[in-house]
Amino acid sequence: MSIEEQVVAIIADQAMLDPSDVTPDSTLSDLAIDSIGLVESIFVIEERFDIAVPFNANDPNADGFDISSVASIVAAVTKLKTEQDK
Repeated sequence: MSIEEQVVAIIADQAMLDPSDVTPDSTLSDLAIDSIGLVESIFVIEERFDIAVPFNANDPNADGFDISSVASIVAAVTKLKTEQDK
């Protein structure tokens, strides 16, 4: 399973949706994922990929981890995983 497929599955699970309902352009708001759901998703992503996500729940835009869309989350996770694997 690719990083994108895994991230989509995590987000879909949090939104209680089928992964096919989650598109790259979907925002967390579109998917009805609130701040608690976001934090839970981040924890699952960290555990699944064995990475540390630089995310501050008190100021989500301050850390450089872009959560503006599913595609941006996938890109951020891919970048962190690639950096870790070097």
